[in-house]
Amino acid sequence: MPSHSSPLPLPSSPPMPVIWLGYGGLLPFVALAAIGLWAPGTPHWSAALQAYGAVILSFVGALHWGFAMSLGGLSSAERTRCFVWSVVPSLLAWPTVLLPPAGGAALLVAGYVAHLAQDYRLGAGQSLPAWYLPLRLRLTATACVCLAVGAIAAS
Repeated sequence: MPSHSSPLPLPSSPPMPVIWLGYGGLLPFVALAAIGLWAPGTPHWSAALQAYGAVILSFVGALHWGFAMSLGGLSSAERTRCFVWSVVPSLLAWPTVLLPPAGGAALLVAGYVAHLAQDYRLGAGQSLPAWYLPLRLRLTATACVCLAVGAIAAS
């Protein structure tokens, strides 16, 4: 039978794989926005930016599914709210690939901002790693700026 030990203390800074993967995940946003600014005639860059934005928004939504499964201090209602919220970003994201760049980017940015607000709501009542919310803010801000730049460059 597995033993249940106390959880390990939460690190105050992100583990190195989180830093590499988190910031590395921004590279397609930055590269595609840069292509839009400096080589807007490049085929499909705008569609690629929107598609990548939709994929990543779906991914960050899944974080709340993980929280719902793993956070011990959630009430039943809070756990259900996390499960429900976890699918909302993907439902916002998928139609963005069918929209023109400005509309797709606007919906993606709204989804990222709404998800960040949900992260802060969850963090207000739960013990999340100290680095999680600042990292999510930086990643979200960068993705949103790149989506906005891409939308402006495409118009």
